[in-house]
Amino acid sequence: MILVTLILGFLFGLTLQYASLNKFNTISGMATLDNLTVAKAIAVAVGLGAILINIEIGAGLASFHVKPMILGGLVFGGILFGAGMAILGYCPGTLAISLGEGSIDALLGIIGGILAGVIYTLILPSIQGVLGPNMGTMSLRTTFDSNLIFYVLLFLVGAVFIGTAFVLNKVEKSTNYRWLVSGIVLAILNVIVFSKFASDRPIGASTTYPYVGDVLAGLTQNDYFTKIQKPGNWELIFLGGAFLAGLIGSLVKKTFRFQLVYENWEKYKGTSKTKRAVWAFVGGFVLIFGARMAGGCTSGHVLSGGMQVAFSSLLFAVVVFASLLLTGKFFYKK
Repeated sequence: MILVTLILGFLFGLTLQYASLNKFNTISGMATLDNLTVAKAIAVAVGLGAILINIEIGAGLASFHVKPMILGGLVFGGILFGAGMAILGYCPGTLAISLGEGSIDALLGIIGGILAGVIYTLILPSIQGVLGPNMGTMSLRTTFDSNLIFYVLLFLVGAVFIGTAFVLNKVEKSTNYRWLVSGIVLAILNVIVFSKFASDRPIGASTTYPYVGDVLAGLTQNDYFTKIQKPGNWELIFLGGAFLAGLIGSLVKKTFRFQLVYENWEKYKGTSKTKRAVWAFVGGFVLIFGARMAGGCTSGHVLSGGMQVAFSSLLFAVVVFASLLLTGKFFYKK
């Protein structure tokens, strides 16, 4: 099972690397609306994945793993996650891939994220009231008893997401369709991970950070660690595969190099390495703290949750992208 998880993580890493979805310039470019690759790939992955995974579940080959609608956590966590994503320029999963490529700011973001995981474990009992109320698990499937209505709406939702990706591509006037390939592969990869014959769980990444942090800090005798221990261990192995994909892929393409300041950061924030290092650490901390409040990240909520048409994940996605764009507008002023 460890080998299977490692291979799945490796494929995940190669898929994102293929369309540069792990790059600082790509993700921060989304925050400034200079690059729509991330939005296009996610839209295709969610649209196609929603159709495939729900058919897979309907056939009894997989199970639903819908995250609960914990309103405060989703809203406040989504705001923090979007801001951290804009400043850091990475997601919890892409950090591992970019680290494999030699990105020093990704390493600093990981360190900030691990610290955030430890702090979150320590203060969780005192912020439980902020996270609620818990409205239970809600999705398109739980809303409609009729299979006919459900599948008709499912295909419509899938078509809207995929169509949106092509509209964005037309707006961007891009002739590069690597985002489309990556989006399709991400959908298929999620179908495999969801399968009862593979992992029988959604793809995720952010639980790795409190898991590693709590183990390093010796904070393993608490209810939260007990809850995250199993998914955290799986995600750590998965991200280990993603790291290897970044490393091997960059070595094969001869693009591996240690780098802290990238073009998009230099364009808006200057060439100071100290400034970039500080903000990378801060961005990583805010990103993971927000992910833990919301109970997921880009992989676990936006992709895996979106493919299940989970209302909690769709709410999280809306809040994250709004926060991402708002932060980008003010943080990346020239």
